[in-house]
Amino acid sequence: MHACVLGANGQLGRALVAARPDAVALDRAALDIGDSDAVAAHDFTGVDVVFNAAAYTAVDRAETEPAGAWRANAAGPAHLAAAAREHGFLLVHVSTEYVFDGTAPGPVPEDAPLSPLGVYGASKAAGELAVRAALPDRHVIVRTSWVVGDGGDFVATMARLARDGVRPAVVDDQVGRPTFAPDLATALLVLAGSGQHGTFHATGDGEPVSWYQLAREVFARCGRDPGDVRPVSSSEYAADKPHVARRPANSVLDLSRATRAGVAMPAWRDGLDQVLARAPR
Repeated sequence: MHACVLGANGQLGRALVAARPDAVALDRAALDIGDSDAVAAHDFTGVDVVFNAAAYTAVDRAETEPAGAWRANAAGPAHLAAAAREHGFLLVHVSTEYVFDGTAPGPVPEDAPLSPLGVYGASKAAGELAVRAALPDRHVIVRTSWVVGDGGDFVATMARLARDGVRPAVVDDQVGRPTFAPDLATALLVLAGSGQHGTFHATGDGEPVSWYQLAREVFARCGRDPGDVRPVSSSEYAADKPHVARRPANSVLDLSRATRAGVAMPAWRDGLDQVLARAPR
């Protein structure tokens, strides 16, 4: 299966390329998916599957700069879906739990109504709808959450604060499960080869935690007192930050459909030490 990875310089893109070193790896400079002419002109000859890890992920900045989010997250997938329809490749598109409002009482199933809270989530929901409309019987959409890996993510930030002796205030009323980029990359490859189509959820498995609880875990593994992390509510955190986007209170996704398709997501705690070992120092 000849593969192409879009967004290859991002956290997930790097993990995909590491898992599939034979794949054609394209960053934004090589192919800007928001440019319809560039996508239409790109040579996809011989490509069987395209993994779209390209996205605008600046959740807060999207509230004041919505054009960039809609270009990458809505128009981009639509352009790729049109190319997939023309060239016959499987499009594996990565989405997010931000397409939901986070009010579900338990793990959110794939068919829950889309109800995004902000620009980022709305743009990602529009991207999903565009892919489904163009490729009703030949697409794989994978929603994930709280992705961490080898870059400037939450775990790396908490590790740096722990090393620097900072006592951070961290939100304690948003709950989810961290997803390590290499584990997500493996899940995408499994789903691409499963012969199944549709929407799946893939996140780290195990007991859900709040951002505050995750920060305490990171501090403990860095040899710092977890009590140095202070809990705050979302409203307290956003009080002096006028452009902070609303975020889902419940980011826990139901993993059962992906599990039935052959995906085995490790418990998020199992990989935390590996991620900390790779975190920038």
